[in-house]
Amino acid sequence: MHFEQLLTQATHLGKSQLDENNQTMQFPANWCQGRTAFGGLSAALLYQAIRGQVNDERRLLSVSTNFVGPLLADTPFSLSVEILREGKNSTQVLAKAIQNEQVCVIVQACFAKNRDSGINVPVSKSLSLKPVDETHTLPFIKGQMPEFFQHVDLCPQQGGMPFSSAHTSHLGGWMRFKHTPKHISEAHVIALTDAWPPTLLQMFKQPAPASSMSWYLEFVQSPNLEPGEWLGFEAITHHSKDGYGLEDGCIWSQSGDLIALTRQTVALFD
Repeated sequence: MHFEQLLTQATHLGKSQLDENNQTMQFPANWCQGRTAFGGLSAALLYQAIRGQVNDERRLLSVSTNFVGPLLADTPFSLSVEILREGKNSTQVLAKAIQNEQVCVIVQACFAKNRDSGINVPVSKSLSLKPVDETHTLPFIKGQMPEFFQHVDLCPQQGGMPFSSAHTSHLGGWMRFKHTPKHISEAHVIALTDAWPPTLLQMFKQPAPASSMSWYLEFVQSPNLEPGEWLGFEAITHHSKDGYGLEDGCIWSQSGDLIALTRQTVALFD
């Protein structure tokens, strides 16, 4: 099942709430990371359900995700969307993925209209990735990689592979979906950003889990990209202690425009 098919279901679920219909959806096991849904998928589905209830004139500013519990494959779940406040310029929305009467994932998103302002601070960061070399795209190896990985292409350039005893927490490269979408939306950016492993995983000496606990994305601009375009990803962990790391990074267009900023708290089990 392609990503767009799952997004369509999420859009339908979000709108069905307006008709007070209790509907559910589910996803196949090949979208899992371990025993739970790939985090980028669950966050993107909740965002998509939200997007259908917000005026198109208001663009996404930020989306905050908390992974409360596992969201299981091949098991029905519902999407609950609540508009917390809709003001003159901004809208705050809360969404939950509920499965077996348990909250599994929570997303809070902030949307706003563009406003006239005399304050303008140019982007102070710049893309440091080299041009894409598709011959270095990682292959999907069943049993050695998360199942969801069969849906994405990653072309790493900076940092090391997971569990390689690397001495850096810097990670970067290019990313896109194997199945080219008709257009790239915020939902695609959300999902692809989480396709990269936590930056600290490369420092592990042997295989062990790491889990995203909370994740925050800020969109500098709406993505205006070609359907098959690669997106750049660069991230680093600034601090890690007592089993938790704080990672942040940037998402770029292939031409070097900053699309979004990302930050997450990761629990380590090394």
